[in-house]
Amino acid sequence: MKKYITAKFREIEGVLYAVYIFTYLGAGVIMNTIGQSLEIAKFQHWWQIITCYGLYMIPISILLRGHSFFNQYCYGLLAMGLLEFSGYALETSYVFPDNILVQWFGPYTFALCMTLFFAIYFPLGNMVVNFVYNRLLQIKKPLQ
Repeated sequence: MKKYITAKFREIEGVLYAVYIFTYLGAGVIMNTIGQSLEIAKFQHWWQIITCYGLYMIPISILLRGHSFFNQYCYGLLAMGLLEFSGYALETSYVFPDNILVQWFGPYTFALCMTLFFAIYFPLGNMVVNFVYNRLLQIKKPLQ
């Protein structure tokens, strides 16, 4: 397992790391802004965007690269479930009372709704990073 993890991170070059950072941190800022604007949920501190999207989600995305869309989503469910659970349990994430998700699905399913939604970030994030890296930056190295 250690060799697998080490190999996955060694195959990533600096430009690709930069694309991951730009993509995920950008998504984090956008989603936190949307969550606040629609009064659904928000991080209690601005730096949580860096820890959650940058230090947690990027490494997981890199480890999931090369897996099928479905498998990335399924592994993403576990990863996001742990993140969502800990964020609400530690009260580092704030859920606006009576938000639209609570109204639609009830108060006891909020973390599940967020987990199901944000797990899609891993396969979609890898697709976006691959597109930017290969098409927009026109770097023609094959990605695993």
